[in-house]
Amino acid sequence: MIQVKVFDHEHEKDLEKEMNRFLKQMDEDQLVDIKYNVAALVEEEEEDDQIYCFSAMVIYRA
Repeated sequence: MIQVKVFDHEHEKDLEKEMNRFLKQMDEDQLVDIKYNVAALVEEEEEDDQIYCFSAMVIYRA
């Protein structure tokens, strides 16, 4: 069965740590694909500040 696990963090290092913990639990042959995305938004209250969203989806065989 194919399954997905979605990760979402404001800091790329947090995303990296959580994904590595998850991937460590599976065999390499279970991994199908990883989709990665970064979104940047301007914070409404502070126009000089940006909010980042780092997300990834791991597709794997269970």
